Amino acid sequence: MINIPKGTKDVLPQDAYKWHYLEDTAREVARLYNIREIRTPVFEHTELFLRGVGDTTDIVNKEMYTFKDKGDRSITLKPEGTAGAARSFIENGMAAGLLPAKMYYIIPAFRYERPQAGRLREFHQFGIEVYGAAGADADAEVISCAALFLDRLGIKGVKLNINSIGCKSCRADYNAALKNYLRPRLGEMCTTCRERFEKNPLRILDCKEEGCKAVTRGAPRILDYLCGDCASHFGKVKELLTESGLEYTVDPDIVRGLDYYTKTVFEFVSDNIGAQGTVCGGGRYDGLIEELGGNPTPAVGFAVGLERLLLLMENSGVPIPADEGPEVFIAGMDERSRAAAFGLVGRLRKSGVSAECDHMGKSVKAQFKYADKIGAKYVIALGGNELECGECNIKCMADGSTRAVKLCDVCECFKS
Repeated sequence: MINIPKGTKDVLPQDAYKWHYLEDTAREVARLYNIREIRTPVFEHTELFLRGVGDTTDIVNKEMYTFKDKGDRSITLKPEGTAGAARSFIENGMAAGLLPAKMYYIIPAFRYERPQAGRLREFHQFGIEVYGAAGADADAEVISCAALFLDRLGIKGVKLNINSIGCKSCRADYNAALKNYLRPRLGEMCTTCRERFEKNPLRILDCKEEGCKAVTRGAPRILDYLCGDCASHFGKVKELLTESGLEYTVDPDIVRGLDYYTKTVFEFVSDNIGAQGTVCGGGRYDGLIEELGGNPTPAVGFAVGLERLLLLMENSGVPIPADEGPEVFIAGMDERSRAAAFGLVGRLRKSGVSAECDHMGKSVKAQFKYADKIGAKYVIALGGNELECGECNIKCMADGSTRAVKLCDVCECFKS
């Protein structure tokens, strides 16, 4: 037997309704914010992620699924959604269209990391991207969109943490101060962080190694180094979040794990999904479009892992509306009536009514049991008598009541 690859998971038919609920809720919230869907390829040129995600990140250094295609081109299965959306924004000339350009995606993504609860090597993301809006109101809107999505799912007790990591200007001063602090402590840090020290010391603050976390606890805080523009921007974000009724905590330790972030960064966190409690994260990335070859364009967005959301909902006891069964099941008593049941099911489906019949040669009693198991709301049993008189009984499975209806009126009966 061939088994499923490690770090992946089948979504079985009886569980797919949970995913539909998340995805339908995501699409409805996006509609409320006038955000339209974008669909990009599941793989991209590797260079996109080297430049977009950052060559000092764990994603690029340790986790990407990269291979050479038959044309000897380096291709990578996308590990996140922002870089592909940004590439599409540039390539399709969206900057010349209506701005802000607001888009969402629901995608599979791939990272070679240690599988654990809510974290798989193939996982799924719902993400929002807003291009062209530089103001703090765009940051606040994206954060409020994430908050509404979680609220619509019935998720409670999630905390919003925010921070600002500044722009290129003020970050240069901060990086110098951070390096001065870290330099005498390099020997206490992991190999990866020692390599990050020269290229991007800010990434060291995102390291999960206990030794590195101990070193950085006393490090300078970037909030103390923000330039006037970044400080003003962050102050306005906080003001607008308060105006929106969103409670938040300023957490100076948030830097996010991707190199493209600037200014505002944020996370929604929960205690109900293990030690790494981030449910949703995002922020501003004003330099990404230019880094990928486009004209300077401000941008802000977020992404949320759907597997982690399902785990959180399960651990928190958040109900998911059950999948509905067919409206009606047509049971046939003999060969002739089975053919009639098949025909009636076809006419019901053409009328827009969900209908089912037996395909396994079950007895009438077994057909009724099957109808109950699949959640059919009504059952019609067809036999010789029903076909002769042109009339049948519709049984309500909820209360056992029945009513007589002419066979020629069954479709109209269920449509109404």
